[in-house]
Amino acid sequence: MTEAAKPACILQINVNPKGGVPKHRVPNARITVNGVVGDKQRDLRYHGGPLRAVCLFSYEQIQALRAEGHPIEPGTTGENLTVSGLDWPNLHKGDLLRIGDEVQLEITSYAAPCHNIRGSFQDGEFKRMSQKLHPGWSRIYTRVLQEGTVREGDVVEWKSGTVKQSEEVR
Repeated sequence: MTEAAKPACILQINVNPKGGVPKHRVPNARITVNGVVGDKQRDLRYHGGPLRAVCLFSYEQIQALRAEGHPIEPGTTGENLTVSGLDWPNLHKGDLLRIGDEVQLEITSYAAPCHNIRGSFQDGEFKRMSQKLHPGWSRIYTRVLQEGTVREGDVVEWKSGTVKQSEEVR
């Protein structure tokens, strides 16, 4: 008899009221179309806004990066939600994520890495998270389709969208 697969879930919720990184763990947060309440972005040209309201990253990818020798931890690269149990490399623009009983997100783009997260990488090699250079290793941005509160441990359900990979924002 095999153990049933654990559902995907929110491992950690991360905010920084002053903006930037690292983002710090909180047990729950309100998610609105404008982003995560209690979190701020310093540079709105590249972060935040309705199409980049919530940033997510995979705990399994963080563990793999740590195994490569990078000093990354949940929240250190600026993700709001650290998710465990999703098939991260197969998430694409247009996919839907339902979190807990309330929140629904739509993947809109990959988050381009910048020098502000270099402390999370051996030799400052922040481009290790570049979707262009290393497909499947990027954080993702989402827009909020349904607002609500998320809590650590909330189940994350993934529904594949209709956008083909060739149409994705790189």
